[in-house]
Amino acid sequence: MPEEIIRPLAVDGVRYSYRVLPRAHPGEPPATEPTLILGGALQGMFGWPQMDDHLSPATDVITADLPGMGSADPLPPGPSAELLRRAVLGIADDIGAPRLNIFGFSYGTAIAFGFARRHRERVARLALGGVPVHVDAVQVAGWERARQQLAAGDREGFAATAADALICLDPERPVHRRELARRYVRRSFLHVATHSPHVTDSLYRALADRPDFSGGLTGVPALVFAGEHDTVTSPARQREFAATIEGSRFLTIEESDHWVILERADEVAALVSRFLTGREPVADEADAVTLPRQAGAPAGRT
Repeated sequence: MPEEIIRPLAVDGVRYSYRVLPRAHPGEPPATEPTLILGGALQGMFGWPQMDDHLSPATDVITADLPGMGSADPLPPGPSAELLRRAVLGIADDIGAPRLNIFGFSYGTAIAFGFARRHRERVARLALGGVPVHVDAVQVAGWERARQQLAAGDREGFAATAADALICLDPERPVHRRELARRYVRRSFLHVATHSPHVTDSLYRALADRPDFSGGLTGVPALVFAGEHDTVTSPARQREFAATIEGSRFLTIEESDHWVILERADEVAALVSRFLTGREPVADEADAVTLPRQAGAPAGRT
């Protein structure tokens, strides 16, 4: 596999970086535009091996530590949405790509959607998963409790509270690899809490900067997907959001929750890579996903 490239950038004096994994077959024309992956508030550029495996044969894969994430500088005071959009634009300009595919997950969906609304001419295709369209008071209270634990130095308590806030713990709802995902997320949050110098600020900003998913979108092919037991934002609300994107497709993935990218990692990677390369889901994916329908289409029409 080709060696990855990491490049530093800055926006308004805030330093950040991105990583490029060049496509595995450089002598062949790419099957699609370069693909930028934007993850959750505490996710960095090295957490996407399954997407590397599925996408690198077809195109360059780009991941990033945007401002406030991973190794990047903390976000400055005030609203951050515009600065993060310009950080994404900086990546697109730096690699010289007229257009990018963008895959946003969880917190990263707000950045991806906001960028697509502002710079739709730079987006070839848009995939969004686990969209936090509506976060209720119970969720906010849980995250505030996690933030207070972290501020008090209780890293173990923070990791447990934060992980449990994102996982469906109802035993009546089947979730594939639930406990494995739960342990992984706890370890990941504990690692970030131990090694990131500004994790408390990042978490506070994720709570305070409520994402804006209003306004709709036209002119960009889009896919939205949700775990069927997502307890952060219900699949029904995510479907309503998908219907605001003209011509979008929506689907749910069975036996999964908000952490569908861990519980159904191969299925999600295959689904997203097929969408971004212009292919339809194949028969052996049917057991893992509900095949997409045109958003807002009457039941029975695909």
